[in-house]
Amino acid sequence: MSLYLESLVWAAQVTAPIFFIVFLGIFLKQIRLIDDAFVGTASKLVFTLTLPVLVFMAIIRTDFQAVFDPHQLIYLVGGTVSTWLLLWWLAARWIPDGRDLGVFIQGAFRGNYGVVGLAVSYNLFGDAGLAQGAILLAMVIPLYNTLSIICLTLPLQRENSLSPWQAGREIIKNPLILAVLLALPFSLMNLQLPAIVDRTAQYFADMTLPLALLSIGGALSLKSLRDTSAQAAWATACKLAILPALLTAGAWLYGFEGQQLAMLFVLFGCPTAAASFVMARAMGGNAQLAANIVLTTTLGSTLTLSAGIYMFRVTGVI
Repeated sequence: MSLYLESLVWAAQVTAPIFFIVFLGIFLKQIRLIDDAFVGTASKLVFTLTLPVLVFMAIIRTDFQAVFDPHQLIYLVGGTVSTWLLLWWLAARWIPDGRDLGVFIQGAFRGNYGVVGLAVSYNLFGDAGLAQGAILLAMVIPLYNTLSIICLTLPLQRENSLSPWQAGREIIKNPLILAVLLALPFSLMNLQLPAIVDRTAQYFADMTLPLALLSIGGALSLKSLRDTSAQAAWATACKLAILPALLTAGAWLYGFEGQQLAMLFVLFGCPTAAASFVMARAMGGNAQLAANIVLTTTLGSTLTLSAGIYMFRVTGVI
């Protein structure tokens, strides 16, 4: 019994601080201590500056060759694309409206690994988890964006949607991709930043997760829960339970174990990225459905991520 209680406490220590800050963001928005302007500015600051700095600092302080695992990246791409295709094939049979279909697919597969995933990875494995997470993040950013553009565009057959060239250019310009590319030479050649630059960059990196998690909470609207549809419920079930269970089991059968297996579970089990709402609205999808999926997966992941980490701990995986 003591093992189960200790594992439960340990899992809570990993996830509770993360979601406490998210719920604090909801509360601060309710009492109007923060507003939509703050959320918009903070989200932009995190995306364009502090999160890229965090990723950069994590990589330059870690031996890239030690954390780079091509098998893990191959499984990540293969598993994501396979489940994306399966979701599309199944959803197309019962969602006739193209505005809903693309949003459902995106909401069911696109996780918020850049904020929630990195935070959980860091709490689980420290700097090693953060560095390995940064490598995974560099892969999922272009992958998620490309698949999202396709599934939002094709069901609507929009003439004014992004061309492949425009989409590729936006992906290459992504600050997180640039941060990884800039950091790799430092890691591979064991280069060091000047002390003043290193300390200043660390200040920015330390801002990232609290500010990002507050912004997620501030962006959520609990009032929209009453408008949640069956499509949002099914997307939430897929994102938090069905796909993580299938893909984590597949990773275990593939041969992953320990930290690698846990990192993949966290990646596949993250709540839907808030960026999915922005992209759905910009490309003509059902923005209300997208917002509901972000909300329900964020709330639900407090339980599913904690339960998964608890099981890993009890079974001795980590």
